[in-house]
Amino acid sequence: MNSYQSYRDQALANPEIKKEYDALEPEFAIIDALLSMRETSGLTQKEVAAKMGTKESNIIRLETGSSNPTIATLFKYAKACGRKLHLNHTIA
Repeated sequence: MNSYQSYRDQALANPEIKKEYDALEPEFAIIDALLSMRETSGLTQKEVAAKMGTKESNIIRLETGSSNPTIATLFKYAKACGRKLHLNHTIA
């Protein structure tokens, strides 16, 4: 086990940290979906940015979760990757 995994496991043993980490799961799922779309399309971040008419730095922020994209941006990203974005929701 590498040091990051060890640190992560130790941190997630704390119930408060685990609760906050779990609350971020929807964001992690979106990021994973974006990365998967781009990787399977064979495009670089720069190419996706060009197709979207934006800067590569915006794509980097989108894929690292350091931005708060609109739904329209997510649809544009998917289209740039030659994909369609489908949203499923659950109301609790």
